[in-house]
Amino acid sequence: MHLYSLIIVSLGRMMSKVYPQQRTASSNLMGYGRETYTIWMKSLIFHSNGCTVYNSNGDIVYRVDNYDKKGTTQVNLMDLQGRVLCTIHKRFLGFGGWDVYKCISHEKAWFQVKRCYNKMMIMGKVTWQIMLGCQKYSIHRIGGKIAFMIINIDGDVVASAKQKHTSSGIVLGNDVLTLEVEADVDHSLIMAFVTVFGLICGRM
Repeated sequence: MHLYSLIIVSLGRMMSKVYPQQRTASSNLMGYGRETYTIWMKSLIFHSNGCTVYNSNGDIVYRVDNYDKKGTTQVNLMDLQGRVLCTIHKRFLGFGGWDVYKCISHEKAWFQVKRCYNKMMIMGKVTWQIMLGCQKYSIHRIGGKIAFMIINIDGDVVASAKQKHTSSGIVLGNDVLTLEVEADVDHSLIMAFVTVFGLICGRM
């Protein structure tokens, strides 16, 4: 068997463990109902960093392919066909931060993310603040480096992620997460938040 064929077979086996009944892409990227996603911190492209996101039906709905080293300064969040949903760019001026643009336009940032420098850091709880027009969100780590939650300005949890367990109770690796997204929130927006957080943590 040729090397390329071995790579495809190996990738398929890994994906089957992450989501046993893998299907095709879902066309509903703007869902607002409650949804459970599986985030696999692997790119679909060989020798590329990034992540692949499945919905509760096993459909691939989002992906990030980073051809540079992990923690790069710019990546694109895409659907399965490669259509760019948003571009994420790291700022170095001032205290740093991240600017996120819809599609590939850099005319005006969709939202911005910056690290919070306050008393929470003294307590060992580092948070990141998200500014989306007049709306505010924050990202909080839970326990270790893997689990986190996203909270809106009213203090409601709109999404949370933790290490994935299979239906039989087997704990998967720390590169496979379960992401719970609450109803009445743009899932593409939440995935953009999650992508920024993955870059902040150097995971893609």
